[in-house]
Amino acid sequence: MAEAADASLDGLRLRLAPAIARAAVFDGWGDEALAAAAKEQDLDPAVARLAFPDGAMGMISAWVESVDAAMDERFGSGALEGLKIRDKIRELVWFRLEKIAGMEEAFSRALAIQAMPQNAPRALKMGWSSADAMWRLAGDTATDYNHYTKRAILASIYAATLAVYVNDESEDKVEARAFLDRRIDGVMKFEKAKARWLGGNREHFDVARFLGRLRYKQN
Repeated sequence: MAEAADASLDGLRLRLAPAIARAAVFDGWGDEALAAAAKEQDLDPAVARLAFPDGAMGMISAWVESVDAAMDERFGSGALEGLKIRDKIRELVWFRLEKIAGMEEAFSRALAIQAMPQNAPRALKMGWSSADAMWRLAGDTATDYNHYTKRAILASIYAATLAVYVNDESEDKVEARAFLDRRIDGVMKFEKAKARWLGGNREHFDVARFLGRLRYKQN
């Protein structure tokens, strides 16, 4: 019974999250936004509160999860097949950015909450999870150190582009598009250079051993 209740609350969180985000544009991430979302969804506010015992961060986290779910629904059935990896990443990042169109104020308020010291670890985890979801949809199967570096780099690209997108007042967000393209181009160039440097032993490259050899050569 407890598991069924938890599953039901998880579903309720995802159902309410987009409506909360829309309300947060005007009301912030609090009880007023939650009440507005419950009214929009024709739910008892008291029941809606049960889905968010962790307050504002819970609401923000649910919003991110709802975007993850929408992204998986859009691209999870092979919609990216045939595209180059850079184009897959561009499509995925831009899809997520468009999910906050019109709700830039809500996003800015969310950033301020996530930046609080007590919330920073959870915010980083959310960013990592979204980067992981994007890489998986892009077809990444890396299990070595590349698994972690790819996600760390994409999380930083995504966060930086979000900041540009929110403040971009150009038509069709052309400045944010150009910014994203430059960042992806930079990473692709780096990956190509790294591949040439590591050569055929890429999967077995040991950074510590390499640095150790450099050290002893200098002595």
